[in-house]
Parts: sequence; structure tokens; C-alpha cells
Amino acid sequence: MAHPQQVVPAPAVRRARASGPRWALAALVLAFMTPAAAAEQPADPGSGDQPGLSQECRVPGAQLYTMAKLGAVRTALSENRALKILAIGGSAAPGASASYPAKLEAALERALPKIDVTIDHRGLPGEIASGASERLRTMVAEAEPDLVVWQVGTHDAIARVDADAFASELSEAVAWIRSHGIDVVLVDPIYTASMAADVDYNRIVDAVRTVAAQQQVPLVRRYEALHYLSSRSDKGEGHMLGRQFRLNDLGLRCMAEHVALTIATSLMRTEPAPDPKLAPAAPPLTEPQRAPG
Repeated sequence: MAHPQQVVPAPAVRRARASGPRWALAALVLAFMTPAAAAEQPADPGSGDQPGLSQECRVPGAQLYTMAKLGAVRTALSENRALKILAIGGSAAPGASASYPAKLEAALERALPKIDVTIDHRGLPGEIASGASERLRTMVAEAEPDLVVWQVGTHDAIARVDADAFASELSEAVAWIRSHGIDVVLVDPIYTASMAADVDYNRIVDAVRTVAAQQQVPLVRRYEALHYLSSRSDKGEGHMLGRQFRLNDLGLRCMAEHVALTIATSLMRTEPAPDPKLAPAAPPLTEPQRAPG
């Protein structure tokens, strides 16, 4: 099992664009989406022609994402302020992974034009089941984001941690984030042919999906997306992955596009947040802090 390492925060990425009326958000997203993508279910499983995705990254909607409401994101946009995103997972150190915030920024710029976004990317080495979720709470308390985009499970799957322990820790961490009025988008583990038949690895992939469904948060189905893209290339996964289960430049660009599309489609399912005066106030963020229960 890998040992926890020091978390190295990356500089926040700021995208300042001309602000437009927030009531226009639905029209902007509708212009980006097709009717199939805006429906309750994702696009036709047989269609790889997803709008908003570059040709190399197109994956059928049913193999790419599941949607859920993003109330905190909607609130930030309705208040005419920048959307603060904390992107967690992968490496924040120099290298291909360090380009992920800029790629996510570019993808969101295409998906949600005229929306200001601040992206803070931080690596989270180690397994969730062995304490990484505590460090995540500290990051969230420091960043105070509207949305957390969390790449999760690959470290745990490689280390063969107990899937039930992983699911419990992940569910608790997601519940804690949401209890403070912050949205979450989960990104499940990386696909690689060498682990495709590994039962323990797939249990972690399934656990991420189960937690996303139980906690009612959007899920980027990265495992299925990479599997699909690998099957369409003579190089297999080699054109998307580098060494040590890390995405290369193309893989990172596709993941950024997939995350942006998931956020855009989920915003179509988002209803206005309840009046904060009628809702009980959440306790202030502290670091570290355990989720209730």
C-alpha cells in the first residue's frame, strides 16, 4: 500500500471573461447540448457523436457520465460571481498532469461561455481508505469552493484496499462536503487493459459508482470512457496513458472535456437552490473535520 505523501498545491487558475446575465445560463447550455444530452438519460449508447467533445475524445453519453443536480453551482451563477472549482486528484507536480487545470479551464470555456471560473488544482497522493480523505477536508476548508471535482479510486484500486472500507470513507467524505453546501463531481479510476480483469480493481470502480448514486452526485465514468476510446485505436490505451497509471496530454484533454460536459449536462438538471433563510446553517469549515455519523 502506498504511503501518504505531502500534498503539493498548485496555483489557482483564473479565467476572467466578460460577465453575462446569469439567467442566460440555460440558453447557453442548451446551445451547447443536443436534446438527447439534456434528457434524463444520457445520449444514445450507440452514438459516439457527443456535442462539445473533440473528435479524439467522443464517447457515447451512456458510457461517459451520469447526471445529478448542482445546486451550489447554480447559486454561484445566479449570484453573478465566479464559480470556484477545487480539482483534486492526479499530480499537481510538474509534468503532463500539471496541464490539467488549463485544459479544464479551456473545456469549461467552450461548455459555459461568459461564465467566470477559478480553478484550484491539488494532488492527493495516497489511498482514501488510509487517510487521504482527511487531507481532502483540509483542502476544502482552505479553498471554500462551490464545486469539488474529485478524481478518486485509482490509488486505492492499485493498492488493493478493501472495497467496503474505501466506499465507507468516500461516502463519508462526499457527505461532509455536501453538508457544507458544496457540490461534488466524482471521476472514477483509470482504465487499463492490464487491470481490466482484476476483480479487486473493478470493485473499487464499482464502489465509486455506487457512492455517486447514493450521494446523488454527478459521475464522470472515466473507466468506461477510456475503455471505449482504447477500443477505437490500434494503439489501445497507449495513446491515452503514460507511465504509472497516469494520463498523457491527450488523455488529460479528453478527461477535461468529459468533466466539462458532465457539469454542463448536470446544470440542465439543476433546480434553483432553496432560500438560505429557510435552510439550517451549516457549521463553519474547520480543518481537519470529520463528517457527521
